[in-house]
Amino acid sequence: MHAIHEVATLTAKGQITLPKAIRQALGVDYGGKVAFDLLGSQVVVSRVEDEPHEDPAIGSFLALLEKDIHSGRHLGALPDDLARAMLVASGQPVDVGEDIEGDVTL
Repeated sequence: MHAIHEVATLTAKGQITLPKAIRQALGVDYGGKVAFDLLGSQVVVSRVEDEPHEDPAIGSFLALLEKDIHSGRHLGALPDDLARAMLVASGQPVDVGEDIEGDVTL
C-alpha cells in the first residue's frame, strides 16, 4: 500500500472526521469500525472486521431448537406447498436480497 498523508482537525468534543482517502484505503464506510493503536507517539488506524453479533436470546433459542431436533420433539412435517417450493428452488441460484412475493406463514 502506498503512503497517504492526511490531516484532520479535532473538534471541541475530541472528534475527527476520518479523511476520505484514508476511509477508501481502509475500505470503511458509514457504520464501519476502525481501531486506534498507540505505538509510542504514533497512532495506527486499522479497519475492524465485522464480527457477527452474538445475541444471547437467539443463542439460547438455537440451543433449545437443536435439542428438540436431536430428540425428535416438537417437530412436524413441512407444509406440502413449502416442500414443493423448496424442491423446485433446489439447485437454482438464490438471491437473498430479493423481495418475497405473496403471503408467508411461519
